[in-house]
Amino acid sequence: MVKHENFKTCDQSGFCKRNRAYADSTTSHGSAWQAPYRLDSKSITFKQGKLEGIILKTISDAGETVRLPLTVTFQQSGTARVTVDEEKRRKGNIDLRHDSKARKERYNEAAAWAIVGGLDPSKTATLSEQQEGGFTKVFYGPSNSYLAVIQHSPFIIDFKRDDETQVTFNERGFLNMEHWRPKIEKEVKEGEGPGTETTEDQSTWWEETFGGNVDSKPKGPESVGLDISFPGYEHVFGIPEHAGPLSLKETRGGSGNHNDPYRLYNSDVFEYEMDSPMTLYGAIPFMQAHRKDSTVGVFWLNAAETWIDIVKSKVSTNPLSLGIGGRTDTQTHWFSESGLLDVFVLLGPTPKDITKSYGELTGYTQLPQQFAIAYHQCRWNYVTDEDVRDVDRKFDKHNIPYDVIWLDIEYTDGKKYFTWDSHTFGDPLGMQKQLDERDRKLVAIIDPHIKNEGGYHVVDELKSKALAVKNKDGNIYEGWCWPGSSHWVDCFNPAAIAWWKTLFKYDSFKGTAPNTFIWNDMNEPSVFNGPETTMPKDNLHHGNWEHRDVHNINGMTFVNATYEAMLERKKGEIRRPFVLTRSYYAGSQRLGAMWTGDNQANWDHLAASIPMLLNNGLAGFPFAGADVGGFFGNPSKELLTRWYQAGTFYPFFRGHAHIDTRRREPYLAGGPYTDIITQALRLRYQLLPAWYTAFHEASVDGTPIIRPHYYVHPSDEKGFAVDDQFYIGSTGLLAKPVVAEGSNSVEIYIPDDETYYDYFDYTIYHGKGRKTVAAPLEKIPLLMQGGHVIPRRDRPRRSSGLMRWDPFTLVVVMDKAGNAEGSLYLDDGETFDYQSGAYIHRKFSFDKASSSLASEDLGTKGSKTAAYLKTMAKVRVEKVVVIGARNEWAAKKDVMIIEDGSKTAARADFSYHAAEGNKGAWVVVRDPKVAIGNSWKIDFS
Repeated sequence: MVKHENFKTCDQSGFCKRNRAYADSTTSHGSAWQAPYRLDSKSITFKQGKLEGIILKTISDAGETVRLPLTVTFQQSGTARVTVDEEKRRKGNIDLRHDSKARKERYNEAAAWAIVGGLDPSKTATLSEQQEGGFTKVFYGPSNSYLAVIQHSPFIIDFKRDDETQVTFNERGFLNMEHWRPKIEKEVKEGEGPGTETTEDQSTWWEETFGGNVDSKPKGPESVGLDISFPGYEHVFGIPEHAGPLSLKETRGGSGNHNDPYRLYNSDVFEYEMDSPMTLYGAIPFMQAHRKDSTVGVFWLNAAETWIDIVKSKVSTNPLSLGIGGRTDTQTHWFSESGLLDVFVLLGPTPKDITKSYGELTGYTQLPQQFAIAYHQCRWNYVTDEDVRDVDRKFDKHNIPYDVIWLDIEYTDGKKYFTWDSHTFGDPLGMQKQLDERDRKLVAIIDPHIKNEGGYHVVDELKSKALAVKNKDGNIYEGWCWPGSSHWVDCFNPAAIAWWKTLFKYDSFKGTAPNTFIWNDMNEPSVFNGPETTMPKDNLHHGNWEHRDVHNINGMTFVNATYEAMLERKKGEIRRPFVLTRSYYAGSQRLGAMWTGDNQANWDHLAASIPMLLNNGLAGFPFAGADVGGFFGNPSKELLTRWYQAGTFYPFFRGHAHIDTRRREPYLAGGPYTDIITQALRLRYQLLPAWYTAFHEASVDGTPIIRPHYYVHPSDEKGFAVDDQFYIGSTGLLAKPVVAEGSNSVEIYIPDDETYYDYFDYTIYHGKGRKTVAAPLEKIPLLMQGGHVIPRRDRPRRSSGLMRWDPFTLVVVMDKAGNAEGSLYLDDGETFDYQSGAYIHRKFSFDKASSSLASEDLGTKGSKTAAYLKTMAKVRVEKVVVIGARNEWAAKKDVMIIEDGSKTAARADFSYHAAEGNKGAWVVVRDPKVAIGNSWKIDFS
């Protein structure tokens, strides 16, 4: 179980406790509260989409104030950005305690890591001509349809769309920017308690102790806090990573609620508990609020430790209604230990608008190599290179597909990265050559802690080049991790990135090959003897920023360095990197995949993986997975089988296990389990074209790869909190994995009036509500929503690379009106040539009126389009399956095919299968002989 004593609660975190107390005090005063923050009306300027001014914070009864520069940028994208700084710290007019070398400013470089676009100021945003005294109003957004109403005193901002407030800043007066002040070393006289000159609790202003570690806090208190309200919104989602439901819970106590805020402070929390606001390995401070037909979002750009309180209140529109027919408001309270107050507001109005706008800011998910979305086999540890070869052979012997085998830390020489243990991995290149024969890959772990051992070239260079993280005194920081005494590479430093890149070159990391890829673990960073199992907050990074300022970004900087290194292993060899990370922040989606860390082999962890991955996708990082089978412990064969069936639908699909667990490769499960697991794996490989298309969609517009109900059906209020089933891309595939022991059926919620078909036997389900779907152990509950065309490759292969030239099957699932539509994206699955047009992107449409299925080009030609299409000219469609077939087709024997470039029409065999019982009718068109990259039409009339 998780060691709670190693991690802080809010009461044990000084700034969390202070901000909660501030909120409680503010609330207790009610209308008598005089908020100390006001915008100086005389300071306001507005030019080219940017409003600037000075917020004055009153800090004494005499009217003494602190100046807080305000910038509100209305961006061309329709997003608004609100930034508040502190003038005295910005100018460096403060004194640091303990002769600290730390930077005096509030950390202002988070955007340099997280933001890649979407910041252009609006050219059309305008001040309202109808300004009221004490208010400033700005129209912005599409067609200037959004309105920001800035109240000067007290400082409040309303963000409106459709003449209705969607988001409000500081409605409850919780804005709190802890300004710099010198520590007054007051002599305590007899009979006088310390701190009697102020009502504020100063006990954690200047020093904080936890678990025997002392945080020196040279800049004193510097937290930032703000309440953000979502009037009329009952559900909020996002802010991963936490183990809990998709719709976030309240955090101020009460039945079924949490008592602590949701915490974002990347930490090595193994065997984490369920339904908890406790921090985990990653932090994305992006929240969406949703109500019927409206979604909004806020992105809190701060890399320091952050907590978020959530409360919901029922507001009655009629005092006599007793709450019936009222609305629910969600009120959130965000606070971070240091840094700027820097918040983006996204007004939607659809879920897809929100994820697209967020992706414009932080980047869209990486389009990975195709092997990366197939199945990965891992454990801590495969113990020798012969062990790896043996596992590889046994997968083939049992006809089980897989693409990647992984090596944990034991492959190294004494846990020194970039080395091999010569006794156990004496022939790494021979091992990888065997893998390459089936187009398989190897992933090796490389962590940020570098073993502190004399004569180890990596640590010697790290020290000599001064590229490691420093302690508060400016000396190299030493901590404890897997190798024992270790130092940490500081990847905030451009020189460290440049050096890191040299270590991955084939002549440096000897024994690696082009089919070797990388796993970055322990990058929160995990420090076994550090406070909360991580680095001291007063450590110093490049530029003398304190670790407290950058903690949640730290893991991303390490992955960024590895990603850059993988691009440059060999001159001229430019392929898409694959890097897996455990720690992440906003923007990490650009660099690779993540997984949910050290879970347990039990049913609760299997169930929790689904809302965790859904929330990650909503927060812009959809290339996500969980350890199939559970990392800790030994799953029963039933649990292992059900977990593989669920993992088939994880965007990142990897089996992994702890060193102390029994071996559990799929072929060891025995009958009937091995066969059932194999069928689940083959389903993943069969649907790889659909998965790759979904990944492409995510890479260009930020749409999640697996999608919760509210995202697909934003009007269906009954489905907003549904988080145990989901849609796969735009395919209409609706999956509900079995996550309860002994289950033989599941209840699938259908949110619309469309017809749904069982994926395997075409059983029909229609009508809104919950439907019972049989799910014996060998059955995966998977439905197809009418109205879609699903691309597949049906020939079983040993790896995805061996499917490269295989033909396609198109599954046409008719909607009630007799129409269907879908798409396929295809490229070489390896290089960046797709950026120069080397891809196929087709739209497939079945039109009832013309009774035909057509393929239409969605691509944009580039310099490499023609050459790529030439390589794919012989890849064809071998089968078309139409589900929900018309009765009048029963007598047909063939269909007519018209393909671009052909001089005459052709015909293909056609077989009709009548409906039986509650199963739909279906037809098969065999070998229409049309190329997947061509335009064509199949005429069923």
